[in-house]
Amino acid sequence: MSLPFFEHPDDAGRQLPIGMAHRGFSAEGLENSMAAFRAGVELGFRYLETDVHTTADGVLLLFHDETLDRVTDGKGRVAELPAADVAKARINGREPIPTFEELVSQLPDARLNLDVKDWSSVRSTAAAIERHQVHHRVLVTSFSDRRRRAVLKLLSQPVASSAGVASNALFTLLGPMLPRPVFHRLMRRVLRDVHALQVPVRYGRVPVVTPGFIRRAHDLDLVVHVWTINDAGEMHRLLQLGVDGIVTDRADLLRDVLRARGQWPTGPGDDGPPASAG
Repeated sequence: MSLPFFEHPDDAGRQLPIGMAHRGFSAEGLENSMAAFRAGVELGFRYLETDVHTTADGVLLLFHDETLDRVTDGKGRVAELPAADVAKARINGREPIPTFEELVSQLPDARLNLDVKDWSSVRSTAAAIERHQVHHRVLVTSFSDRRRRAVLKLLSQPVASSAGVASNALFTLLGPMLPRPVFHRLMRRVLRDVHALQVPVRYGRVPVVTPGFIRRAHDLDLVVHVWTINDAGEMHRLLQLGVDGIVTDRADLLRDVLRARGQWPTGPGDDGPPASAG
């Protein structure tokens, strides 16, 4: 891809598969915390997947759920609470919920896959990207294509973006059915502002990530990222198929798989694949 977000070369300039730490990396239930994001970066990950919600007074937070109840010691809907009240909640009783500003400022080299979870976060997400001028560091996504496009319309510069559920479903279901020229014309309209297809291996009983799916995506210059893969054997299988990225809760495992395949970026202290990787 031509957008800076997707540029992930090794020392020889070869494009590497993107490994993405899902909500950071934590074995202790500290998802979407600065501790989890730092842990992912310390493992060597350049890409972090996260979610955004907005408080009642307009503060953009990195948080998955509509309410505080599941992962924090607080209660209530994020969109109905002021930032000062949300700041008192602790993820798994330990870590505060970070703001977008904290993440982009404290981890300036990280690239962020932003899942816009609600309509109240459309303007706050676009405003935060503009304020920090991080267009090159973000990919904007949402299950809702309308919500994703609403963010893109508010931005002054292009950003990477991935398709919503409806667009992914059309691509998956129509790809094997339509003649190639017809499919290409249709998908160029449907996916006019899309650069990535971020999908599960299957939707229910419907297989999604197949050799044909990957081939059709690459024919349209789209990258394929698969979520959320936590098994080493499945990681190897998908990489062998030719996927362009994997989203995982097990960043440590994915790092070992990529290193074993010679597809992990080298850096200070990286001494090659661990003996146990397979």
